[in-house]
Parts: sequence; structure tokens; C-alpha cells
Amino acid sequence: MLTQCQTDTRRSVSATSIQAELSTGLLAAEAVISPKFLYDALGSRLFEAICELPEYYPTRTEAAIFARYGADIARAIGPGATLIDLGAGNCAKAASLFPLLHPDQYVAIDISWDFLQQSLLSLRQRFPHIEMTALGQDFSSRLDLPADVSPARRLFFYPGSSIGNFTPDQALAFLRRARAQCDRDGGLLIGVDLIKDEQVLSDAYDDALGVTGAFNLNVLRHVNLLLGADFDVRGWRHKAFFNRDDSRIEMHLEAQRDMQVSWPGAARSFARGECIHTENSYKYRKSGVIGLLEQAGFQALHSWTDPDEWFAVIHARAIDA
Repeated sequence: MLTQCQTDTRRSVSATSIQAELSTGLLAAEAVISPKFLYDALGSRLFEAICELPEYYPTRTEAAIFARYGADIARAIGPGATLIDLGAGNCAKAASLFPLLHPDQYVAIDISWDFLQQSLLSLRQRFPHIEMTALGQDFSSRLDLPADVSPARRLFFYPGSSIGNFTPDQALAFLRRARAQCDRDGGLLIGVDLIKDEQVLSDAYDDALGVTGAFNLNVLRHVNLLLGADFDVRGWRHKAFFNRDDSRIEMHLEAQRDMQVSWPGAARSFARGECIHTENSYKYRKSGVIGLLEQAGFQALHSWTDPDEWFAVIHARAIDA
């Protein structure tokens, strides 16, 4: 049984709206599946495995920044914040900061509700003094916090450069939604992947073991469950590359043969070589990120990078409109 200080609040998007979004994307001139659908329970575990791969530098580079500068980050933020973890997953990144930040309240938000629930079980046992709330929500389109989340000193935590999954315009809109939920003492702690050698970028999203490929292909299995579709996963392959013009990694699924995929009320034919676009991961210059934060109503107070300047962690404070 949960105590008053250990509540769970589920905010589920309706099955009808999910199915409508998926169907619209699959029927578009260039088929697309939102990257949020990569993260069902299996997808979340596959992403955990990706983070252990030698090619996937973002997780270990960001972790090294927190390990090296954790005390500086804690001094900049101060204790007693309401730590709101966006895309919390297994909650490990936020949990590693608890001994430094000493938050009064922890709010874990993720679209993969079942996985989030499992992640919080052990966390509550380890940190019983921290009030915790789990929130199942697609925060890419809205950010609704329940009444039991303290309005004071909200610190949005968005690590892993997940901001790169948004287009720049979408990122700005998202950051403005976060800003609207902050008081003047609130802010943002965000991890951002920076522009670097293209081969390093490409290898990180197309590893030798094929774990990223399995992660990408799993979205078709998830779509089959959500939409009642009949994708044959064996008929597709993972494809990832760096788009220099848009400064982003793109992930696609490429049809290996001509096929038709159907779901209730609709169907689509895919020609061999035709792709479904599943994810973008934009890479930034640090100055570009700071400009984006300022447009959204934040002031970037501090930033920390690794020695190679592959990755940045930025603390920004909400400023008066």
C-alpha cells in the first residue's frame, strides 16, 4: 500500500487518440511513427541495453559530467527542489542525483507507465524520506501536473539529450510549456548532445551488435498491439544516418520487399526500399541551445561539458515574462 507521500497518478492518453495518431502517421506521404512509441516495456529495456554499448557515448559522457561536476551542480541548484524527471525510464539518472540535490519531492513522468511503476518500487525503498509521484503521460504534446505536485522550486530534469527528438520549433514549444509550470525560483537541468565527428554520431545509432536495430524494429511490434496492425517485423531493417543539412541523426525502418500492411479501417502498400521515419536526434551547438532556452523564458546560468565537448549539461532558471 502507498503512503500519502508515495502517490501514483496515471494520466493515460486514450486508445482512440493513439490509434488515430498512428494511423495518420502511417498514411502520410512519407510514413512516420513518433519516437515516443519506441518506449513500451520491451523498448525501454532495449534502450537500457543501448546505453551500455561502447558506441553509444551520450549516456556515459553525461554521467561523467555529473560525476565530475555534481557538487558544482548541487551548489548551483540548492536543496529542497521539486525534481520533475521528464522521460524518467528506470529513474536511475535522477536517483544518482538525490544524494547531491536532496529534493523534497520527486515526480517521475514517462509514457511507459508499467515500466515506470516497476522502476519506482525499489527507489521508494531506498529513499523513503522523499515524496514521490509517478505520472504516466505523453509530455511531448502536453504537460499536466497534478495538484499534489508542489508549485514551489520546480526543477525540470531532462537528461540524455532527449530534447533532440523534437524539431527546433517543437523544442521551443516544449520548453515554453515547462517554463509555464515554473515559479520564479524554478528552472531546468538539461543534457544536450553537441555537434561532433559524423562517424561517431552514426556509429552511436547503428551499433555492431544490432541492439539499436532491435530497438527500432520493436516499434512495429508495439504498433501491432496498439493499432491492431499486421506488420511483419522480419520484412524490415533498421537504417540510421546523419543528415548534415538539418544537423540530426535520422532513424528509419526500410521495407525489404513489397508488402501491404493493414489495420482496422485502413491499409497501406509499401514498396521495397520505402521507409518509415521513426526518430530524429538533433545535435546542437552550445550557443544554439542557450538561445533556445532564452527564447523559451529561461536564463542559462551554468553549463558543464566533458573535455572533448561532446555533451553539455545546462542549468537554466525561469525568468519573469
